[in-house]
Amino acid sequence: MVNQQNGQSSTMPVMIDKVAWILIQDGKVLSARSKGKDLYYFPGGKREPGESDTETLVREIEEELTVRIKPDTVRPFGIFEAEADGKAAGVRVRMVGYTADYEGQLTPAAEIEELAWLGENDRNQLSAVSQLVFDVVYGTCRKA
Repeated sequence: MVNQQNGQSSTMPVMIDKVAWILIQDGKVLSARSKGKDLYYFPGGKREPGESDTETLVREIEEELTVRIKPDTVRPFGIFEAEADGKAAGVRVRMVGYTADYEGQLTPAAEIEELAWLGENDRNQLSAVSQLVFDVVYGTCRKA
């Protein structure tokens, strides 16, 4: 499991804690773009009270992409932290990434407007925290 952080703050920042699905196929990573947003991110979301990470992943991915995650295939990928895009200064996002197999056909739903398979040269199209995942996937870790 990888732990990547982009920048540090001397004060206690507001933290958005989310779970994300990292799906890599044919050298590209599945990314989602929400309605009204410019940047892509990895599908997933926030935990409901009492939910495990796997339960959150299954629920969020079914809501956003209309596919079913196979819970017994969920594996940790890494923990990533960066400034949250589109939020007030100092707000950070902590994303716990998981890989998993799925059943069904990927289809954008709920707040998702578009799905895209992004490759190594598409890093600039991603949110800050998603860029950290790209750096691990493509072996291009950058120093802050």
